Amino acid sequence: MNTDAPNPWTRVFVPFAFGYFLSYLLRNANAVISPELRGDLGLTAADLGLLTSVYLLTFGAFQLPLGILLDRYGPRRVEAVLLLICAAGCALFALGDGMPQLTVARALIGLGVSACLMASFKSFSLWFPIERQASLNAAIMAAGGLGALAASSPLGALLPLLGWRGIFFALAGLTLLVAALIFATPEKPGGAQRETLAQQLAGLGTIFRSRAFWRYAPQTTMIVGGFMALQGLWALPFMMTVNGLTRAAAAFHLLLMASAMLVGFLFIAFFVRRLAHAGLPPARLLSIGMGCGMAATLGIVLDLGPSWLLWPALGLVFSVSNLAYALLSAEFPIALAGRVNTALNFGAFVGAFAIQWLFGVAVDAFQAAGFAADGAYRISLAGLLVLQLAGWGWFLLGGSGSGRRAA
Repeated sequence: MNTDAPNPWTRVFVPFAFGYFLSYLLRNANAVISPELRGDLGLTAADLGLLTSVYLLTFGAFQLPLGILLDRYGPRRVEAVLLLICAAGCALFALGDGMPQLTVARALIGLGVSACLMASFKSFSLWFPIERQASLNAAIMAAGGLGALAASSPLGALLPLLGWRGIFFALAGLTLLVAALIFATPEKPGGAQRETLAQQLAGLGTIFRSRAFWRYAPQTTMIVGGFMALQGLWALPFMMTVNGLTRAAAAFHLLLMASAMLVGFLFIAFFVRRLAHAGLPPARLLSIGMGCGMAATLGIVLDLGPSWLLWPALGLVFSVSNLAYALLSAEFPIALAGRVNTALNFGAFVGAFAIQWLFGVAVDAFQAAGFAADGAYRISLAGLLVLQLAGWGWFLLGGSGSGRRAA
């Protein structure tokens, strides 16, 4: 551990962990309050779909500019300022009285939390040695998993007490507090680069021309993006339509999936270095984990096991996917870390946005062609699986790479 600052674990890791917890909580909050939104404001299902996707759209669209900002000004300043935008979005959402205002507010929230994960990765690259990156990245993802859990039953329990407006006012206040905590983290010498904008854009071009980047990008876009699209929208209607579950039972399955994802993140955080020393380096672990994810998805498509086991299994193996960020960052100089991570994350969110939209288009198209609803869902998921297998195969053909250092 770098000792340039007193106890970087508590002074650096903990504030950024709070930020990513908040990001995941806000990402999934609408799923819990959706009945109240529809009842109070008369929103349609299409309206709710737009509110879901606009978060992903603004979040993903800002990833490339975000990488430049992180490398130019450092993660502490960038995330703190963006969280102020998030707080404004939460307050505006709480005051919302119609679809236009809610959409703008949700877009501001997506923009405001767009740095929470990537700023963490950038900060860790500055404060901690390379061999700690994968475990730290997994630990921050575990904080996000806690946010996903908080956005289920605990958030629902607050609804009768605060109402959805009161919850978002409270989230605005919490966001301001987290922004202050992050801004108070120590400054790392050299954390902000003094490159010109042209030099930074040239560095971004270097990343996109890199063979290493294009080894990871297809798999991340299809598998990580696909999982986010399923978890954020389509898993619940799939389970209700295909598996015949009630809404409450399907929501409980989502809770199991988020819990399994959290367990996976914690396992990687604590054991990835030991596994590397035992002969299972992160690159190989990533390959095996993604293969297990494809197997779990195939089981869901073909109904090869109980849904309460297959969906959590998918969440568990998804946790391995975050290793890609540390592995890819290890291929580039630290000065490019912000741009490397955000470039890969851009692919993940482009995939999530496109898959979330096109999955629904496919379901409607298959039903219009005469397929039953459960068959339309199965075929659509099978199509996604084919794309994910292609991305995984492309990754496997790329070889082991030099990312073995990123344990």
